[in-house]
Amino acid sequence: YHSIPLVCVKVIEEVKASMPKADARKKPLIEKALGDFCANEGLSSREKKICYYIDPIKRDVAQPFSLGMTPLKVCQRINKSNPEICTVKFPIKTEKLEKKDLSKLRVKQLKQILGQRGVECKGCVEKSEFIKKVQDTEHLANDEF
Repeated sequence: YHSIPLVCVKVIEEVKASMPKADARKKPLIEKALGDFCANEGLSSREKKICYYIDPIKRDVAQPFSLGMTPLKVCQRINKSNPEICTVKFPIKTEKLEKKDLSKLRVKQLKQILGQRGVECKGCVEKSEFIKKVQDTEHLANDEF
């Protein structure tokens, strides 16, 4: 949960960075900053998805935000009422990982990577088979959905 880069955390971090420190305590200004961030044309599809989830609950987001909670804590808080928020993750890029680095991952993590790519490793039993499948599907990691 923590090792996977959550899009929600990045969005909250960027909204926080866009605000003067004094404003980060004022809920209406936080809501406005969230709206402004989400109105940005250059957002990735994943960031747009987070905005789609956050928009109707801006007030719930502004509350913990105004208390100075860390972006991760804010996301964990809103995840209680909107579990789909933490399902939006950045793809795990593995092309920079050597085979030896992949072998350090657990099979569960390898399955997660494949799951994010929409790939199943049918008939895979050995860890080495999962590693090969991750390497073979590398080209799917960078696609936006």
